[in-house]
Amino acid sequence: MTTSPYTSQSAFDGSRMRVTLLVDLHEGAQQEFLDAYEQMRDRVASVPGHLGDQLCQSLENPSQWLITSEWATAPPYLAWVNSDEHFETVRPLTNCVRELRSMRYGIVRETGGGARPGIGGLQAAARVGDGVTRHALTFTVKPGSESKVAEILAGYAPPQARVDDTTRLRRTTLFMHGNRVVRTVEVEGDLMAALRHVSRQPEVRAVEEALNPHLEQHRDLSDPESAKAFFARAAMPAVHHVARGGPEPDDITRHALYYPARPGCGMALAKLLSRQDETAAADPAGPVHRSTVFQREDIVVRLIDVRGDPETDPVLALGIHGPRKPAVLARLLDGAALGMAGPLTGEREATRLLAHADMSLITDRRAAQS
Repeated sequence: MTTSPYTSQSAFDGSRMRVTLLVDLHEGAQQEFLDAYEQMRDRVASVPGHLGDQLCQSLENPSQWLITSEWATAPPYLAWVNSDEHFETVRPLTNCVRELRSMRYGIVRETGGGARPGIGGLQAAARVGDGVTRHALTFTVKPGSESKVAEILAGYAPPQARVDDTTRLRRTTLFMHGNRVVRTVEVEGDLMAALRHVSRQPEVRAVEEALNPHLEQHRDLSDPESAKAFFARAAMPAVHHVARGGPEPDDITRHALYYPARPGCGMALAKLLSRQDETAAADPAGPVHRSTVFQREDIVVRLIDVRGDPETDPVLALGIHGPRKPAVLARLLDGAALGMAGPLTGEREATRLLAHADMSLITDRRAAQS
């Protein structure tokens, strides 16, 4: 394995991707499931970047199934899986399912074959991770309710950290930017098990119920389909994470920066920030100790742990260091959504952008020990 002075996980390395779905069916739902799969397969086959899939049934337990699919690279899959079209496509299939677990892998080695023109290659090297899965949820609240929502979100007690023998909830951080809420979570072990664990906690359910009247998108948590639809549309996966090695400095502060993209530019903007963070991680003098880029459609959020005050070096804090990078960001960014019109031509504009993009920290909680 290649050693690295920092941990790095990225959806933008150009490697092919394998997605596996472990499915456990409700009793008597087999034919309904097969019919739903046939409809889903036909629609997925036309999605750019999709190379093929297989449906497999367990030899030991006929109610257990495995769906695998291969993708040219991760970005087209992420664009598809986070779209409303995907949610509507898989809805008939999920109605048959007792439990479903999704896992995503970059392909590192394979036997036979060779390079295929126009299709992503193998992952260049084994990634060096830190055993933590990162995920985010984002949603909007009704204008005028922001202060009440912030009060609700700041007031709950953190859930117990221990989920089971292999899964632990490490940290939950909530931010707001105008009427948009972003909740980031860090989990050791199984992300879905941790999210289910959190959703069952009485203090968390009380907070979620208190939020319901203020949400722009209606949800009914007592209705499984309504809750599933809300959280599927709120999901914002981490597309890149990088962190320096060694002990964490004492003067670290956590920030979230909001980068609304121009229509259709969300993936390109996330890729720009990810590449910038990857380069900056090699510089031990840089202020950003750790960075995670989350992206869903044209919403990009960058969670950064920074040494000192980010305003001391706004260009590095924003991830736009280097020639022409501010201009590229300006072309991809919906500056009007941030109240920032015009080009980014110097440190003064970078300082203004940092102030406009910086989200308000509502709460930063490490879960209570069990």
